[in-house]
Amino acid sequence: MRIEELYQCFLQCDGITTDTRKITPNSFFFALKGDNFNANEFAQEALNKGALFAVIDEKKYLTDENKMFLVNNVLQTLQELANYHRNQLGLPVIALTGSNGKTTTKELINVVLSKKYKTIATIGNLNNHIGVPLTLLSIKEDTDIAIVEMGANHQKEIELLCAIAEPDFGYITNFGKAHLEGFGGIEGVIKGKSEMYDYLIQNHKTIFINADDPIQLTKTSTANRYSFSTNIENKPNVYISNCSANPLATINYNNTSINSHLIGIYNANNINAAITIGKYFNVADSEIKDAIENYIPNNNRSQLIEKNSNKIILDAYNANPSSMAAALTNFQQLDGSKIAFLGDMFELGNESLDEHKKIIESIVNTTNIQFYFIGKDFYTSKIEQPHLNYFESYEDFLNHILDPITNKTILIKGSRGMALERILEKL
Repeated sequence: MRIEELYQCFLQCDGITTDTRKITPNSFFFALKGDNFNANEFAQEALNKGALFAVIDEKKYLTDENKMFLVNNVLQTLQELANYHRNQLGLPVIALTGSNGKTTTKELINVVLSKKYKTIATIGNLNNHIGVPLTLLSIKEDTDIAIVEMGANHQKEIELLCAIAEPDFGYITNFGKAHLEGFGGIEGVIKGKSEMYDYLIQNHKTIFINADDPIQLTKTSTANRYSFSTNIENKPNVYISNCSANPLATINYNNTSINSHLIGIYNANNINAAITIGKYFNVADSEIKDAIENYIPNNNRSQLIEKNSNKIILDAYNANPSSMAAALTNFQQLDGSKIAFLGDMFELGNESLDEHKKIIESIVNTTNIQFYFIGKDFYTSKIEQPHLNYFESYEDFLNHILDPITNKTILIKGSRGMALERILEKL
C-alpha cells in the first residue's frame, strides 16, 4: 500500500496505538515487533477492541483485508507515515538531544512557547525510533510548533531521527559521558550527538547553541545559529548576566530575574536554552519568566521534596558520570548537614568501573557528607573511609538499619534501573 493511501486511513482515526492493552475507539494499530513479542499476533484483537485499522507485516495474520494492511515492515511504515504527516502540516519542528538535561529542557521549552503558541512536545521520554514517530503523529492541524526530543545510545541513531522529523531548529544540551558502551567513548558521544548538527547545517536550518561550550561553538562554526552565553564577549543573541543556585537555580537576563523550582546550577543551561528559544520566537520576557517560575518538576528529575524535617533532592530518573559529577558539585556547595544516596550508573561498558571509581575519588575527602553507595559497580570500586558506606544491591541496603534522619539535606541520584526513589519509603 502506498503511503499516501495509508495516510488517508490515518486521517480517519483518532490516534496511533501499538499496545492492545491501550486500544481506544477508532485508533490505528501498528503491530510492532520486539525481542520478546510479536504484535502481529494481536492485530485481530486490536480490531475487536475498537481499532479502526491495523498495519501488519506477516501475511498469516491477515484476517480482515478491509481493515488490515500488509506491509514489508511495520516499524519502517510507522516512520514513513510520521515523516509524511510532518510534511503535510509543514509547521516548525524543534529537535533537541544531548547527554544530560534533554527532557527537562524539552519541558521548559514547551512551557515557554505554549505561552504564545499551540505546541506539541514529546511525552515523557518517548524519544527513540518509535517514540519520535509517535510524537510526530500526535501533531494536530492547529498545532503551531512541535518540540521533539531525540535520544540515542549509538551512532547513526540521531541521523535516522532527523531524517524522520526533518527539524527546522535544533539544540544539543551538552556532550557528556552517557551511553559510553554504545557510542564507544566520549569522542563517539560527540560524533553521534553531532549528527543533528550535520543535518541542520546540510539543510540550512537554525541551530540554538550555548556559546559557553567550546564544542558547540566549533561544531557550528559554519551554521546559522542563535546563541546564549554568560560571557558578553561571546556576543550572544541572549546574554545571561548571572546564574546561581542555593539550592534552586536563579537566572538573570535583560533586567529580568527568574527564580526556578529546579535544583542545582547544572539546570541553569536548561533554563537558558528555554529563555533563548522563547526570545527567538518572540515570547515576551514576562511570559518567559512566568512559564519557568511556574514549572515544577514531578518526574524524579531534580525534585525538591520535604519529608520529616528533611529536604530531599530526588534526581533518580537517570545518571551518568557527567550528571553525577554535576549533582555532587552542586550538593557539596549547599549549606547544612547532608547525606547522599548514590546508585550505579549504567551503560558505561568497559569504562564502568573506572568511572565509578572516579566518582568515589572525587568525594573521598568530603568528610562533612555521609555517603551511601548502592550497586555492584560502586561496591567493586569502593575506597574504605568512615563516611563512605557501600551496598552491593538495593536489597542489601534495605536490610541496613539507618539511624533516624532528621533536619538533613539529602541527595538521591542513580540510573533509572536502580529505582532509588524507593529510598523515600525508608526515610
